Amino acid sequence: MIHNPTIECMSREDMRKLQTERLIQTVKTCYEKVPFYRRKFDEMGLKPEDIQSLDDITKLPFTTKYDLRDEYPFGLNAVPMDQIVRIHASSGTTGKPVVGTYTAKDIENWAEGVARVMAVGDVGPGDVVQVSYGYGLFTGGLGAHDGAGLLGAVQLPTSSGNSEKQVMLMKDFGTTALCCTPSYALHLTEVMAKMGVTKDDLKLRVGFFGAEPWTWGIRRELEEKMGIKAIDIYGLTEMSGPGVGGECQYQDGTHIWEDMFYPEIINPDTLEPVAPGEEGELVFTSLTKEAMPILRYRTRDLTHLIYEPCKCGRTAVRIGKILGRSDDMLIIRGVNVFPSQIESVLSEFTVYTPQYFITVDRRDNEDTFDLDVELREEYFSPNPAKQMPFIKPLYDRLVSVCGIKPNIHILPPGTIERSNGKAKHVNDKRTHLINWK
Repeated sequence: MIHNPTIECMSREDMRKLQTERLIQTVKTCYEKVPFYRRKFDEMGLKPEDIQSLDDITKLPFTTKYDLRDEYPFGLNAVPMDQIVRIHASSGTTGKPVVGTYTAKDIENWAEGVARVMAVGDVGPGDVVQVSYGYGLFTGGLGAHDGAGLLGAVQLPTSSGNSEKQVMLMKDFGTTALCCTPSYALHLTEVMAKMGVTKDDLKLRVGFFGAEPWTWGIRRELEEKMGIKAIDIYGLTEMSGPGVGGECQYQDGTHIWEDMFYPEIINPDTLEPVAPGEEGELVFTSLTKEAMPILRYRTRDLTHLIYEPCKCGRTAVRIGKILGRSDDMLIIRGVNVFPSQIESVLSEFTVYTPQYFITVDRRDNEDTFDLDVELREEYFSPNPAKQMPFIKPLYDRLVSVCGIKPNIHILPPGTIERSNGKAKHVNDKRTHLINWK
């Protein structure tokens, strides 16, 4: 089902006209209402009237997470506080949180974006949407909640945690759609198994998973164990939250709702646009945000844009699967390694669970790379000799894909800590910092 065919299937020419109109207005608002952007423009000798088309977007300054933290809490607001109806924020684990503010219209647009993704799963009246993203400052819970409400579905706001109760309610209340992080969904499948609950006991039909990268292997496992269609929903606090885009039924890239969020791909080193289809860092400019419009926000997500027509009929541009984040990149013995590479390789081996944890350290002036993994119950043995036949194929594949030799440690099933929200997969103990420009 297509929720808003007028926009989602709009011709490229008409979409470009709409984007141009909205970009020009957004730039004017930023210059007139946001002192941060006025300073940036004045330093560059740039005036709002210099932006006349989408091609002029490269003249605009970039915005980074550091800018948002420097302007904490409300330095990027373009409207007075009496027009703000909601505030969200990131976890702030590395300093001051990134704050997102919303007018009533911003909340409507946000719900619209989420509804477009959920419509792919035919969510509507009578569906029970279990929202197991965290409610609160994190955007996941209320974002999914409002999107489900716009479609007329029953909202089941379970939030995250208390997993046995989550499964009980899923079964007793007849949940048909699940919203959470993919890592938490995997954890729920383990809880289901312990409780003796199978997919045949549930009415689940579809899942909307996001907030962290995940592989096709994890998708297959979730679809098999839950009996669902697993759909990727993409978003970030700086733009609104979940619902910046999402997959269609063909799952050949993630459609971006570019009437609200204009995407670019840049080279993260040179900051110049890349050639069409080339991989690089995803950058967004908000086109409809009232409370906190943002110009050329560097997401750090690494991907590429797909403009070829999609079989679903939507004309909205797609991004390829997120390869990782430029600021998540580990440089180990001079080799660039992304956690998503480890996850992708691990998913090729059915003997392992999808859980893993990377520890990077430095001993005797040399980087060390330790990888904790779990064998599934039916394959695990505490005897190291019986583990070796499983370790070598994984070791060889990791060396082939990543170009680095890991120290692999097999742990009993259930040992690696599960997460109720975004999963943590890396502990870099090295004292020096790795910076990406």
